[in-house]
Amino acid sequence: MTRRFPLLLVVLLVLAGCASHQQDEASPAKPDTEAVFPVTIGSVTIDSQPARIVSLSPSATETLFALGAGAQVVAVDSQSDYPPQAPHTALSALSPDPEAIAGYHPDLVVTSADTNGLSAALAKTGTKTLVMPDAKTLDDAYAEFLDLGRATGHQAEGESLARQTRSDIDQVIAATPKPARPLSFYWELDQTYYSVTSKTFLGQVLARFGLTNIADGTDPAANGGYPQLSAERILQSDPDVVFLADTKCCGQSAQTVAARPGWNTLTAVKEGHVFPLDDDLASRWSPRIVDLVRAISADVTDAGK
Repeated sequence: MTRRFPLLLVVLLVLAGCASHQQDEASPAKPDTEAVFPVTIGSVTIDSQPARIVSLSPSATETLFALGAGAQVVAVDSQSDYPPQAPHTALSALSPDPEAIAGYHPDLVVTSADTNGLSAALAKTGTKTLVMPDAKTLDDAYAEFLDLGRATGHQAEGESLARQTRSDIDQVIAATPKPARPLSFYWELDQTYYSVTSKTFLGQVLARFGLTNIADGTDPAANGGYPQLSAERILQSDPDVVFLADTKCCGQSAQTVAARPGWNTLTAVKEGHVFPLDDDLASRWSPRIVDLVRAISADVTDAGK
């Protein structure tokens, strides 16, 4: 995974499935017989089922393939690394080049933000742009599954995906043993101590496990809910659990955390409750959020013993 340095990662999170949910991604996408076009999503009207889609959002890319629309996707941005068969390119989502995108002759472009007037530029070539903004809640994520299903001619699949993802997450959380006492946690986005508050998408997911977030109490509006904590703040809070969402990008591990000055005194370090996570799962709101929830469940169960 390309390194997402602190502020870039915050931007991606603020702007910006489980395998059992996905249809056979190698199979050709079949139009949903219940789909009706034209469809209007927000301010965008899509006249007919798109045959050539460019995705400039890793979350959208994963969702499109989970819906069975993978055969319609002709190009994805440089950060869209899942599923493996997605048509990976050097297209940038942060600095999109309308000319480079138009070179793939898309009839629909899906992106997380209308950066630098992208939609207006593409409109000149007759291409529709569907902006799927960052999901602030799980319900927002489910709604995006529905919208992408409607936009691509897979309405029934979108409804099924949203329903199944919601059910799977609810079941995992309900089955997670509750710790004997409330556990506090520190969620690390990178080694400069950017974290998440409970006002964020990830923070709300974590709150469902009954955990106490040491990043709360800071200004929730700071960096959109992604504050930069200090080492002193973390050490004073002495979290029971540390979640590392910077393992692939930054090589962080329980060992590197324990080697930080003073961090060997943390309860999480002493009790072996520093848990590495998959950076990509922890930074996207695709159907694979179920995989992240399962990983957190296993870690909470371990820490609660």
